[in-house]
Amino acid sequence: MKNRHTLLPPPGLRHRLLRRWDWGMLARATLLGCAWVAVLPAPALAGCTHMRIGADPAYPPLHWYDGRQMLGASVDIAKRVLDELHISYEVRYLGPFTRIMKLAERGELDMVATLKKTPEREQFLLFPRTTALSNPVAVFQARDRAFGFHARQDLVGHRGGITRGNRFGADVDDFVRASLDIEEADTPDSNFNKLKVGRIDYFLTGYFVGMAYLLKRADESSFVVPSTYLADTPNYLALTLKGACADKLEAIDAKLAQLRKSGVLDEIIKANLARWRSSTLAREISTP
Repeated sequence: MKNRHTLLPPPGLRHRLLRRWDWGMLARATLLGCAWVAVLPAPALAGCTHMRIGADPAYPPLHWYDGRQMLGASVDIAKRVLDELHISYEVRYLGPFTRIMKLAERGELDMVATLKKTPEREQFLLFPRTTALSNPVAVFQARDRAFGFHARQDLVGHRGGITRGNRFGADVDDFVRASLDIEEADTPDSNFNKLKVGRIDYFLTGYFVGMAYLLKRADESSFVVPSTYLADTPNYLALTLKGACADKLEAIDAKLAQLRKSGVLDEIIKANLARWRSSTLAREISTP
């Protein structure tokens, strides 16, 4: 960790203090001078002057890499929030999502845009109260081998697939680990290919990313998605606990709430679904 201060308590104590104090209390504590030093992560003491943003490069239309830059609804929401808060930032391609998580845990990123909240992630990420977008978890199936799905128990006994690194929220993740036969693949497209040839019986992924891939596959008619979702879980703009901008959480939450109320967030999602549909990258997706 950079900018280590001798006045800070040990990391474990600092984490427990952060969990006990809300961000409104931290803001008020700044008026008391040095009283706030004991509860803020070390980088935040230096002040947030520039925010480093990372995102999954293979999760359209929420976030994807087009070979030149990171695009998507999550990226645009992060940019809109930070522009209106007058916080400078950079969004860079940093490799696969598993690497994004490692960088975030080490504090080498300041924001991850966007992802679901889980107990594991809360160990190194700070989540605002306001969601950035809703990303329901859908159960995609091969049309010629579709089975009835009305509740999560209907998946028991079938072989499923997920994309490596994806998480769906604590309740769903616990059920998946305890009750389902699941194997991972590196990309959504790989999972659709496995589903088509019968290597798996269903593919769990966010509804938006699943539909984005099916829109441009030559075989989209080969798949169906039930109207019942496995879960309707929110995605967040998360700040890293060890990054330099943890003290901006309250301001980001307030701005997100304002943009959600005005309808701006929904407009950004729709615009990025259209952008992905017309993108060169989407047109290049094909089966083997």
